[in-house]
Amino acid sequence: MRKYRVKINGMTCTGCEQHIDAVLTSIGGKNIETSFRRGESVFELPNGINAEKVRQAIKQANYQTVEVDEISSQKPKNIELDNKNDYDLLIIGSGGAAFSAAIKSIEYGAKVGMIEREIVGGTCVNIGCVPSKTLLRAGEINHFARENPFTGLQTSAGEVDLASLVNQKDELVSELRNQKYIDLIDEYGIDLIEGEAKFVDENTVKVNGEKFSAKRFLIATGASPSIPTITGLEEVDYLTSTTLLELKKVPKRLTIIGSGYIALELGQLLHHLGSEVTLIQRSDRLLKEYDPEISETVEKVLTEQGIDFVKGATYERIEQVGEVKMIHVTVDGKKKVLESEQLLVATGRNPNTDSLTLSAAGVKVGKRNEILINDYARTSNEKIYAAGDVTLGPQFVYVAAYEGGVVADNAIGGLNKKLDLSVVPAVTFINPSIATVGLTEDQANEQGYEVKTSVLSLDAISRALVNRETTGVFKIVADAKTLKVLGVHIVSENAGDVIYAATLTVKFGLTVNDLIDSLAPYLTMAEGLRLTALTFDKDVSKLSCCAG
Repeated sequence: MRKYRVKINGMTCTGCEQHIDAVLTSIGGKNIETSFRRGESVFELPNGINAEKVRQAIKQANYQTVEVDEISSQKPKNIELDNKNDYDLLIIGSGGAAFSAAIKSIEYGAKVGMIEREIVGGTCVNIGCVPSKTLLRAGEINHFARENPFTGLQTSAGEVDLASLVNQKDELVSELRNQKYIDLIDEYGIDLIEGEAKFVDENTVKVNGEKFSAKRFLIATGASPSIPTITGLEEVDYLTSTTLLELKKVPKRLTIIGSGYIALELGQLLHHLGSEVTLIQRSDRLLKEYDPEISETVEKVLTEQGIDFVKGATYERIEQVGEVKMIHVTVDGKKKVLESEQLLVATGRNPNTDSLTLSAAGVKVGKRNEILINDYARTSNEKIYAAGDVTLGPQFVYVAAYEGGVVADNAIGGLNKKLDLSVVPAVTFINPSIATVGLTEDQANEQGYEVKTSVLSLDAISRALVNRETTGVFKIVADAKTLKVLGVHIVSENAGDVIYAATLTVKFGLTVNDLIDSLAPYLTMAEGLRLTALTFDKDVSKLSCCAG
């Protein structure tokens, strides 16, 4: 028997599942698991029946087969090692993708080595998610102490001792790095090799002059801040997302080159701690890859908080006079000079591939030197895989960890799993936060959907009213014909928590009516998801609390 997964268009209910089950049974299918919500069926077939027969059977039943993949049920291979330096899997990097792959590979029975040139743990725990989010929380508390929307509350905030905050942040980072990474090295029996790896050939890397060989490799080296080419910038003492988190004093004024999620998070952080903050961007629209309702709301709320934006800017040059950074720009044909105590460059990230000598291993890279991978996370060399930020896919640690697990299944487990990044939630941790999943309205139109949308302001959600913070929005993008939810986009407090429910909605093909028919706890921001679904054909302002 061979095991298959088939993606199917046209299933809308459990009756469709039964119809597909019957069709597959008629051609010899066994152990059939069909899901109309996932749009797929997993089953076994006798060896003599091929994928084309599956397609024909499903077509005759008036459904459309998108793709048929064979799922290998091959057991992990017991590989005889040639010498002590041989590994079943040798991983370059030690972040989320690396540890996910290492742990699962060891569970398969593999011998795993891990090479790290700097600090174990990668970006997230050391210089990304963990340190930035704990400081963001501190900034929020300071902001609410200085000003809050409630009468009768007398709160105030003194000068921020940033050095103490940074020391506390460093303690948390150290604790989590030990618990979630370093301690696991001995627990799982991973061989840690300290130093910089360079490929000698497709089977070998050199670290500190010593050669190490492996049956399979995983490159999970992450990415680093990208620095744009602007005249004079290289002669200026600027900050990056890494060095900003080490500041010991809150600058009086911070100017930021860039306006993506890193710029927004770190800009609001410093603003909440007491800095005057200005963000400069080349585009005329903030967050132009988002739906207009989202980008307009974010700009409004940040402007209300006191953050300045310079849009449509062309950079002329940057210079430093004493401690003052001077950013010369042209906006609407007029020259302008912005003076700042500190300058943050937040213009994206570049993959860490320069030192790997990938050409020696036959690994191809893209225009930005990102490692190119196929649907199975393999590079152009079938022995070498890549995962995480080094591929310039969605740059989230949970995506990297997922990809690392798929690498272990394929490289060590002998499976043939495809990466599925069709439904990836994203969160920007400003306050109110931004969270999105699935297609924007423009993306849905581009993919040929007839689109129907619903947009609900936060002033229609009771949680926002009692919080006295009503600047925000919920948006649902749906297929007009089936009302299947294609995307959800939110600007609100706790949007990052709400988006998980939306992720399940999109991933499993739920409809607007499914959301309406569900129970949403009252006085939670998550209720906004159901209220936005109701807004497709009702004015929720005319309903009582919790009414549908």
